[in-house]
Amino acid sequence: MKASPKHRSALTAALILAGCFAFLSPVGPTLADDGQSADTRANQGPHLDLGAADLPEGRTVTTLAPGVTLTRISRGAADSSLFWTAEVAIPSDSPDPDAPASALSSQATAERVAEKLKANGVDARIEHVQSPQLADAGGDLGYRVRAAHLATKADGDALVARIKAAGLASSVIYTGWDGDVGTSAKDRGPWKLEVITIDQEKYHGQLSATFGPDLEKRETTSELARDARAIAAVNAGYFVFDPAAGAEGDPAGVGVYGGQTLSEPIADRPALVIDGNKNSTSIKRLTWVGSVSSASGEATLDGIDRVPGLIRNCGGANDLPTPLALHDVTCTNANELVTFTPEFGPSTPAGPGLEVAVDSHNIVTSVAEPRGMAVPAGGHTVQATGTDTARLRALAPLGATLKIGTGLLGQDGKTLRTDKSTSVVNGGPLLVKDGQEHVTAKRDGMVHPDDGNSFYYGWVHKRNPRTFAGTDAQGKTLLVTADGRSTASLGLSLKEEADVASSLGMVQAINLDGGGSTTAVAGGTVLNTPSGGAERAVGDALLVLPTRKDEQDNPGK
Repeated sequence: MKASPKHRSALTAALILAGCFAFLSPVGPTLADDGQSADTRANQGPHLDLGAADLPEGRTVTTLAPGVTLTRISRGAADSSLFWTAEVAIPSDSPDPDAPASALSSQATAERVAEKLKANGVDARIEHVQSPQLADAGGDLGYRVRAAHLATKADGDALVARIKAAGLASSVIYTGWDGDVGTSAKDRGPWKLEVITIDQEKYHGQLSATFGPDLEKRETTSELARDARAIAAVNAGYFVFDPAAGAEGDPAGVGVYGGQTLSEPIADRPALVIDGNKNSTSIKRLTWVGSVSSASGEATLDGIDRVPGLIRNCGGANDLPTPLALHDVTCTNANELVTFTPEFGPSTPAGPGLEVAVDSHNIVTSVAEPRGMAVPAGGHTVQATGTDTARLRALAPLGATLKIGTGLLGQDGKTLRTDKSTSVVNGGPLLVKDGQEHVTAKRDGMVHPDDGNSFYYGWVHKRNPRTFAGTDAQGKTLLVTADGRSTASLGLSLKEEADVASSLGMVQAINLDGGGSTTAVAGGTVLNTPSGGAERAVGDALLVLPTRKDEQDNPGK
C-alpha cells in the first residue's frame, strides 16, 4: 500500500536508497572490487521458506545507520498457473432471513449453489478448502463456490453481472491469494518484502513508538516518521478505523508511549514491548488493572482514552457479546468508567453520563453532565456511563481527592516496569515462540464463532499484506513488511508469515496490523506498495530514531 515504484528492479531501488541514506551514516558505504556499493550487493544467505523450494530469490542490503540495515527481498516470479476467478457469496443455511452470506459452507449447500448457477448459464465449481494447522486452529474450513478462469480482473465484470442475475453476489479474486494446503507450497510467487534489522550492540539511536499529535486522530507512517526525523519506521498496532467503533485512531489494544499507558490491553493478547534504553524488544501477554479511589471508596476502571461503551476487538470482563478477544468486532458495555489523559485529544468524547476533571494534584475541579470536556494539563478526567454514573458521583464530589491508578501485568502477575524509554504496541496473533512456530489465532480472537469460518478464511487463511516484528537469537530486532493483494506480490497467510519469520532467523515474532496499513519507510521514502493504492493513515508506528530521547516532555510525539 505504499508508493515505491512497482517495476523498478530491486537492485536499482537499493542503489538509489543507498544514495538517499548516505547522510544518515557518518561513514559512507565502502566499494567492492567491481565498484558496486558493498552494502547493496545481492545477499546470498538462506532463502525464505515461501512457495516452491526452487524459486529465485534476490536480496539487497543497505546500511541505513550504524547497526541498522534494510534488506529488500524479491522472491519468485509471475506464475502462469494463477488466474482470476469469481468467488460466490453463499447464502446462509440459517433460518434467520438476515443472516449474512459467507464465503464458505457445507458441501451440500455449496453443491446447491453451484447447480443453481449452472442452471443460469454459469459454469460454477466447488472447491474444498483445507487450511494449514496452526497452534489452535486450522484444518477443514468448508467449501467455496467459484466460476471461470479469467485472464484479468476486468474480464470478470460480465460474469459478476450474470451471477447477480441468478440472485447471488460475487467478487473477482486472484487465485494467487489463496493459502490452501497442497497448493501454497507449490506457488511460484512473486513476493516482495522489506526487512529492517536493528543490532542493539551497534545501534546508538533509540527504538520507540509514536501515535502522533494525539490519540484520536490518524497519521500515515511516513508522516509519523518524518515528524520524528526517524531513520526508518513501520506501521504498528491495530486501531479504531470506523468512528462508529470508537475514537478514530485510538489503539485497539494496549498502547504505552514514553512510558505512559494510554490504552488498555485486549484480554491477554500479545504485545511488542520496547526497551528504548537497551534498544531491545520482547513479546509479552499483558493484562491490566485500573482503579479510581477517594475517601468515599474505590471503583474499577474499564478503560483508558477510549469512547465508553465501545470496545474494539472486545476482551473486557463485562463486554458483550463476549469477554474474550474477538478481532475486528466492536463489543459494547453500557456501564463503564473510563479515564482520559491530555494525550487523547482536544476534548473527550461527548455523550450521556457524568465526567469529572482531576488536576495534577488529584483534586476534583469539575463535575459535569453530560460528558465531553478538555482534559486539564497534567491531569485527567474520568467518564461514567449507565449505572456507573451514580458510583462516580459518590466517589468524586467537587473538591475531593481522587486517585487514578493503572498498571500492566505480565503472565506471572508481576507489574510491567516502565520508564520514559518504554513503548508497547498491540498485536496478535503470536507467530513464533522460543524458536518454534506457534500461531495462536483462536486464542487471540481470529476465529469467529458461528460465522462458518468466513472471517478466518479471509483474515488468517488467505494471503494478505502483513507487518510483523520480533527478535533473532542474537537479540536483534527485525521489523518486516510483506506486500499483498496484488499480482506483483501475493501477500502471506498467517502460516506463511510464521514460516518467513522463522526462515529470517526470528525466535520470537508477533503479527502487527496489516492489510491496507502495512507500510515500511526509510529515508523519508515509502518503500512498499500500498494495497489500497495510497498510504493509509494509521494509529501508531514503530520508529528507528537517529538519537536517543532521554527527555520526553510529550510522550508519544
